[in-house]
Amino acid sequence: MLGVLFTIFTIIFQILPAQVVRYSLDLVIENISLYKLFDGAELESTIYSHFASGIVIFALIILSLALIRGLFLFFVRQTIIVMSRLVEFDLKNEVYEHYQTLPLSFYRKNNTGDIMNRISEDVSRVRMYVGPSIMYGLNLIILFLILIPYMLSVNLELTLYALLPLPLLSFSIYYVNNIINKRSEAIQKSQSNLSTFVQEAFSGIRVLKSYVREKDSLKSFTESSDVYKNKSLKLTQVNALFFPIIMAMIGLSTILVIYIGGKQVIGGSISYGNIAEFIIYVNMLTWPVTALGWITSIIQRAAASQMRINEFLKEKNDITSEVNSTDEIQGDIDFNDVTFTYPESGITAIKDFSIHVEAGDSLAIIGTTGSGKSTIANLLTRMFDVDKGVIKIDGKPIEDYNPAWLRSQTGYVPQEVFLFSDTIANNIAFGSDDISLEKVHQAAKDADLYENLMEFPNQFDTVLGERGITLSGGQKQRVSIARAIARDPKILILDDALSAVDTKTEHIILNSMKRIMEGRTSIIISHRVSSAKLANTIVVLNEGEIIEKGTHEELMNKCGTYQALYNKQLEAKEILESNSG
Repeated sequence: MLGVLFTIFTIIFQILPAQVVRYSLDLVIENISLYKLFDGAELESTIYSHFASGIVIFALIILSLALIRGLFLFFVRQTIIVMSRLVEFDLKNEVYEHYQTLPLSFYRKNNTGDIMNRISEDVSRVRMYVGPSIMYGLNLIILFLILIPYMLSVNLELTLYALLPLPLLSFSIYYVNNIINKRSEAIQKSQSNLSTFVQEAFSGIRVLKSYVREKDSLKSFTESSDVYKNKSLKLTQVNALFFPIIMAMIGLSTILVIYIGGKQVIGGSISYGNIAEFIIYVNMLTWPVTALGWITSIIQRAAASQMRINEFLKEKNDITSEVNSTDEIQGDIDFNDVTFTYPESGITAIKDFSIHVEAGDSLAIIGTTGSGKSTIANLLTRMFDVDKGVIKIDGKPIEDYNPAWLRSQTGYVPQEVFLFSDTIANNIAFGSDDISLEKVHQAAKDADLYENLMEFPNQFDTVLGERGITLSGGQKQRVSIARAIARDPKILILDDALSAVDTKTEHIILNSMKRIMEGRTSIIISHRVSSAKLANTIVVLNEGEIIEKGTHEELMNKCGTYQALYNKQLEAKEILESNSG
């Protein structure tokens, strides 16, 4: 409402100078005629001084009105544009907060680029609607409501001729602007592809150099860059039409005003000042009318963007709890005839899976790739809900627990380690807000990482590169283990957590893990038998079904899949050791 009020004042002080120009021009013309009559007479200097002082006064009035208009224009932007920035801030926070609540399945079916686009590009387009679009739209409506009636009251015919080219101008700008928008979007996609290519090339620079593919990479980059260049040149060609169209329409309006106005001055119906006044009005109306085409285009794009944002805001999190229990978890886990099928692929990862793990006990799940091992970890942390059967923790269905509370009581080391571009200490302490430095150090010691970190120049304050590229694969995995155990969880899940470490480091970490696992329920998911030996109970999975179950000794005596896997890995280890020797 303040924006509307300030816009009205801005337009009033924009129109008034044109009227002052009319008065001053009429004054000049009348005084020049009078001045010439007294050429050489005594009153000549008196008339000149009055004439000159009048011009100065009019000039000061015009300057004052311009300054006052500038002040109100500042207030307009401080209300409407600032309001649009606050709306943008709120909307981005709302979208981001909603993203945080959505389940893992949402991120599996939507690509990262599209998710980021909706929180950046789409929100920016909505801001353009609630900011500049509303501001210029208000300016156009209020200007027309105030100025057009006044122009009509001065001279109907001159007003109609002055306004005649303006609808054509608005349509032309709308048409050109649509072409500009389409080509701009094509450029954005091309730039996105170029950025993705460069990011991938830099992330995989080791592979590029190892396989000596720098020239091929440069060739591919040049091709992508040429596509971007050609699209940019096409946009520049269309942009080149923008201002010539505006200038042509202004010129046409000005010519019509001078021609029709000149005839009426000769006829005595208007003064010379009226022609100057109308020329100023034509220029005053040009930008708002030009903006009409631009505003229409912005509204269309904002509507499409808001629709895309709403699609995601309407996404519901199906991982909820009606009970929302936050009871202390002891760690007794019971899988009862659990079956789960991934909705995106239709692959059944777990079939009739049943196992009971007592609090403080340990379970190892081994199997080949694609046997469903990691799915069990996802179900236990409630990233997904089971299709059939039930998972119970401490005798309660897992659905009864508040999901955030359940995850806070679980330490999870994922198969794919993700580290943030932050210090090592902050990466280890990531799982909680109140982890002391002593706990961070102890967690690093338990994960056999402490001595490595103390050799770094900045030790625990070492800032990691993107995705932890500063560290080796084994070090990254140990930071992930330290992060999981630093929060002192009741349930510890290791999802192939030792896959990136060598046999020697694995042995050291496993010895530490024995101490870490004491007093907490541990689920060890691995394809290595050496890791599985830590657990009290071992199950062997094949295509989501348990085919063997028991202790290490019991499974070795069965002479089944477990023993075959153990012997195969033992042979591979002996070959590796003999080669290294």
